[in-house]
Amino acid sequence: MQKENKYQVESIPMESRHMTYWDMFATWIGANANNGTWFVGGIIAACGFWGGIKALIIASSISYVFLALVGYMGYKTGVTTMAISRASFGIRGSIVPSLVNLTQFVGWTAVNTFIAATSMSYILHTLFGWAVYGQPGGNLGLIVGILIMSGLHLISIISGQRSIQIIERIGIILVIIFVIWESIVVFRDVSFNQIANWKVPLHSQMKFGSAIDTLAAFNLAWVTAGADFTRFTNKARTSTTAPFIGANLGVFGFAFIGLSATISIALTSGVYDPNNSDPSTIANRLGLGIIAMLVIVLTSVTANAVNIQAAGSALNNMFSKITLKRALLIVTVLSTIVTFIPVFYGSFLSAFTAFLDYVGMVLGPIVSIMVVDFFLINKQKYYPAELGDSKGRYWFGGGIHWLAFILWVTGVILYLLLQKVSFIIDYTGATFVVMIVIGVIYYTAMCLGKKENKYAN
Repeated sequence: MQKENKYQVESIPMESRHMTYWDMFATWIGANANNGTWFVGGIIAACGFWGGIKALIIASSISYVFLALVGYMGYKTGVTTMAISRASFGIRGSIVPSLVNLTQFVGWTAVNTFIAATSMSYILHTLFGWAVYGQPGGNLGLIVGILIMSGLHLISIISGQRSIQIIERIGIILVIIFVIWESIVVFRDVSFNQIANWKVPLHSQMKFGSAIDTLAAFNLAWVTAGADFTRFTNKARTSTTAPFIGANLGVFGFAFIGLSATISIALTSGVYDPNNSDPSTIANRLGLGIIAMLVIVLTSVTANAVNIQAAGSALNNMFSKITLKRALLIVTVLSTIVTFIPVFYGSFLSAFTAFLDYVGMVLGPIVSIMVVDFFLINKQKYYPAELGDSKGRYWFGGGIHWLAFILWVTGVILYLLLQKVSFIIDYTGATFVVMIVIGVIYYTAMCLGKKENKYAN
């Protein structure tokens, strides 16, 4: 009997790929048209309106170029992003990006679930008179909301990929309507000129470089999920332009309204508090009612469909014997547990910003190494059949490409050091600088022949 290959990888053949351009576009605009994007918009309001817009355009555009590149890698190979990482980190070494992906997407699922559960607490208040989260006794509504959201996520997983596509198609329409509705309400009460000229209180100001890092962490998180979806496309254009345009439109639309609405609340109340920038609080203050809360809940379901899929793929890459569906169920349960952390320990804002620091620190070097390896070192040519072969070209030294691993650690350390440099904090942020430095070093080292032998003896 032939021994089962514990490192096996599934590559989707071209004839089995049926995801259309619209499906891909809807997936990525839906991924960003969510509560977390809105909340990030409220956080970068600390740069002022124009500073926040500038940071949003720069960080998002650069990040989603990488999304398009990784999307193309998925189209060419037919495998998930974490399976692709085996070519640059080694079959065993890919556990590093997989573990990072698992933790960060479990985290993002928890972030969106928490914000949606806050909306659920408002809905429960309207229906049953329960206390809203943030008020005495409000934890009950939040906890019930978390459990309801987790139940919805489980239903979407059990229903399969087709049901997720239907939810996303409906969700994108409701999201667009909601953003227009929210914009009308915001600019009805406060003029655009007032919002554009609002001055951030001195004690609340955020440096431009810090805003770049915040947004880079937020946007790069999607990059390592890119191939998980584009492997189902049969056209290069669908795998590149659809994610780039969809993700950018989603982040611009929702972060813009989060930014504008947060400044609007600061102008009318006289207080800027990023803790109050979540969509549920703002929608409640603007008097949008239960329909707005339901749309916020729906956007969480559509965004988390992507988050859970990416986390499940990472877990599946780490433990090939676990089926993808079972992996999805496991990460949903893990996400539910993580969602409860801000309930009992500290504020949601503190937990969220700490999470973004972690994401920005660990993701940049991984993305840089993967893109340089595929496009510059291997000239867009990987061999999917060998991604699970312990005797093939991606085994390196004992299954680990030590150069990639060492440079990843170097990138993390460099990120921490650069965040203490005033110029970096004020102007550029550390994330993209680290990606450039690590990418150049990796390319140079590989070209000079400093990597280990590709084939195991």
